[in-house]
This record gives sequence, C-alpha cells and structure tokens, in this order.
Amino acid sequence: MARPLDHAKRADLLAAVVRYIADHGLAELSLRPLAAELGTSSRMLIHYFTTKEELLVQALATQRPEMETLFADIADAAALRARLWDFWQANTAGAGQTSVRVMLQVLGAACAPRSPYVEYADAAIGTFVAALTEGLRATAVEHPEVVATLLVSGLRGILQDRLVTGDVDRTDRAARRLIEQNVV
Repeated sequence: MARPLDHAKRADLLAAVVRYIADHGLAELSLRPLAAELGTSSRMLIHYFTTKEELLVQALATQRPEMETLFADIADAAALRARLWDFWQANTAGAGQTSVRVMLQVLGAACAPRSPYVEYADAAIGTFVAALTEGLRATAVEHPEVVATLLVSGLRGILQDRLVTGDVDRTDRAARRLIEQNVV
C-alpha cells in the first residue's frame, strides 16, 4: 500500500529545492545529493514528485507570482511604470533574487534540444507577456504585445546581467530607463 503524501512536507521540500538550485545550480543537479541536503532520500523525492523534472517544475511554480493579476488594476502609464519598478525591486533582492536565479537557469536549460523544461518556460514567459499586455492596453500604447515582449525580455536580460556582474547601480538605471521609455 502506497504511503499517503504529507502535503506540509511536500511544500517544505519544494521551498528547499528552490534554495538548493539557487545555491548549487541546475546543470549538474542530481537527486541523491539534493535528497541528502534536504535530509531525505531520492526514493522519497520520487514518491512525492514522480520525476526530477516534475520536482523542479513544481518547485518553480511555487515561486512564480500571480502574473495574471499583477497588472490587472492598472489605470494609466504612471501606475504601470510604478508597478513594473516595484516588480523589478522585488525580484532583485532577497527571496525574489533566489527565484530569479533559478528561473534564469531553467530558461537556459529550456533552450537545449528535447529539454523537459520547454513547456514550463514557454508558459512562464507567455503568462508574463499576456499579463503585461493587458496592463499596457490601459495606457493606449501601440502594439501592446510587442512592447510587453520587449519589456519582459529586456528586464530578464538586465536581471541576468545583474546576477552575473553584481552591478546594482548600472542595472537599476538600465531597468528604469527600459520601463520609462516603453511605458508612455
């Protein structure tokens, strides 16, 4: 008889997996060292999540903000600029930075042929672009989906720059300029 899932333990494992990936990286991730660090076994991880890829996708899902509602109440360009700047700041420090570090690794891994992360990465990008497109519609910007794509891709690139270089001032100025020039 299969052991029932302990949902609190499962949630704790997902949070710990995100921290582990942020600290150790995704490229060489193996279940045994991960399980040892989490104080469990690879068998238990498979019991809870079926596959390593499913474990990672579920861990990432716990970190993704509710994008569908992030820009839903935007009334004008000034409000959207402020919300994007708040989003930038939330994702460049503390737990937000950990989530971004992991997300960027998954997006990179999704570029590999037959990657198990393609579907997740595509949905994550698509959700962010769609939500921002709706926010941009309130500003009457021309081609809101194109501008949303530019903002999402540009901010993601600047986030990666910041994580690699550690240059807070330059990347903050670049993010602010990207937002101000595209949300008018």
